[in-house]
Amino acid sequence: MPLPERFLDELIARTDIVDLVSESVRLTKKGGSWWGCCPFHSEKTPSFHVVPDRQMYKCFGCGKGGGVINYVMELENLPFRDAVAVLAKRAGMQMPEFDGSSSGMRERREKILEMNKQTARLFHRWLNSPQGSEGLAYLERRGLSRRTRTNFGLGFALNSWDGLIQALAGLGYSKRDMLDAGLAVSNKDGRIYDRFRNRVMFPIIDVRGNVIGFGGRVMDDATPKYLNSPDTPVYNKSRNVFALNIAKNSKAGRVILTEGYMDTIALHQAGFDNAVASLGTAFTEEHGQLLARYFKEAVISYDGDSAGVAAAQRAIPLLEKAGLKVKVLRMQGAKDPDEFIKAYGRDAFVRLLDQSENQVDYRLAQIQKKYDLTDDGQRVSFLQEAAQLVSTLHSAVEREIYGGHAAQTAGVSPETMKLEVDRALKGRLRKEKRQEERQNMAPVGQLQPKARTLRYENIRSARAEEGLLRLLMLDPGLAGRMDGITGAEFSSGLLGRAFDALNRRAAAGLSTQLAALAEDFDREEMDHLAQVAAQPESVANSGQSIQDYISIVRGEGLLRSGTAQGDDLLLAAQKRYQQKKAYMEEKT
Repeated sequence: MPLPERFLDELIARTDIVDLVSESVRLTKKGGSWWGCCPFHSEKTPSFHVVPDRQMYKCFGCGKGGGVINYVMELENLPFRDAVAVLAKRAGMQMPEFDGSSSGMRERREKILEMNKQTARLFHRWLNSPQGSEGLAYLERRGLSRRTRTNFGLGFALNSWDGLIQALAGLGYSKRDMLDAGLAVSNKDGRIYDRFRNRVMFPIIDVRGNVIGFGGRVMDDATPKYLNSPDTPVYNKSRNVFALNIAKNSKAGRVILTEGYMDTIALHQAGFDNAVASLGTAFTEEHGQLLARYFKEAVISYDGDSAGVAAAQRAIPLLEKAGLKVKVLRMQGAKDPDEFIKAYGRDAFVRLLDQSENQVDYRLAQIQKKYDLTDDGQRVSFLQEAAQLVSTLHSAVEREIYGGHAAQTAGVSPETMKLEVDRALKGRLRKEKRQEERQNMAPVGQLQPKARTLRYENIRSARAEEGLLRLLMLDPGLAGRMDGITGAEFSSGLLGRAFDALNRRAAAGLSTQLAALAEDFDREEMDHLAQVAAQPESVANSGQSIQDYISIVRGEGLLRSGTAQGDDLLLAAQKRYQQKKAYMEEKT
């Protein structure tokens, strides 16, 4: 059952898009709109555009766009109704009541979240029972206090094939529910058993305080040593970070990124409330974007072994692309933060943080380890690879400083290194320019939707169809002046559906802003409709514009159908030629 349209209209009217986006993006006003770095992809130059008059956003970098509902859907990875529920709570509105079972996506998510909360309570209770003595002893050996164990909701999964299944069944949950939540596993015979057995358990909590999944550390020699929840309707390991629900409130101004649960928890216990860990997966672009919402600087504190170095090398460019200043902690005499603090104390770790190494020097040091600098051939190879790294730095000052560091390491003059860096920089710029020129050589391709599934069959008609959509979005009163044209006459199925939806809403006295289409169009479609809406359009001469647009759409329709004859065919061909000529003159 769809949500009432008037409820959605009121929700959209009550939600100012600038206020909403400002909660996760630093916006700067320019003219009548706002700009910031996109929260959906990594960038340093703002290309994310928020237009308050149209209550819409559009990123000219990654292409994402829409209204307030789409923004929450994309940012929180939520389905439509869940995003509406978030906005309704924010606006102080009551969600409409619905009849029906709990099979809907929103009801299913809510059930899983509640079951996860009950499961976390069970695990915590078992940890402090005789059955959890082994897990409790392990955590005590690791030095975690009772307060820390409680604050993080740590628990224990019984050494049993169905201990959790039986307990959750007693609370009214079905085996299907447990499978959906990733708490149970089905074998080839269809029998199910607990996913987590004989493990210390770490609840994974999102920034809104929901238990969305679990990680478990085994107590015996079973593998894997650490086991995490699979992706579920409420949990995606690439989009969540352990302990961010606590760290996001830190006053430290920087985030400490560790490799695992225990390092993060140990740091929190030592007073570093800004520590987080990625969740059983390599650091991702989404992780970087998530951290950039709350912090300006990241300190990577991974293990010093080869795996930790490789993980740091992968994380550095992703954090930088997200707009974070990146440093790397280099520990001596300990393999991880937990061990370092136990050996040398909290104050020593504070000093280590303050002395953390700039990521460029760290990466140069890692390059250096690959070469024997006493060999002239390998020195040349080192300097060439170092020049490629330094050439990626945006600032000329940075290139001079770090180029000088590499030169000193290899025993050559800074001037020689500068020549090598400049050569690498020019090569990269030439490559980027060629790519840009190839794109500019195909202007028609730039008019196409980014998603191949939405490609236009008739560019000329589609451009006119876009104009009709924009006019309706700007002024619903123009719906009565559309000369009876319908979406069925459009060459683009997407634009035709959107036009009919806006016409219907205008006739019913409802909003025709882009945000109102969120329920009926998927994310790719909304991204493109936002691209359409973001283009300039004036209602000053709307009557003539409508007439011109409709003439093009219907003329192209006649040509497509093959029914244009005589004067109609000649007129359509003439108009097509004039339009093409005007377009080419505009381009030149």
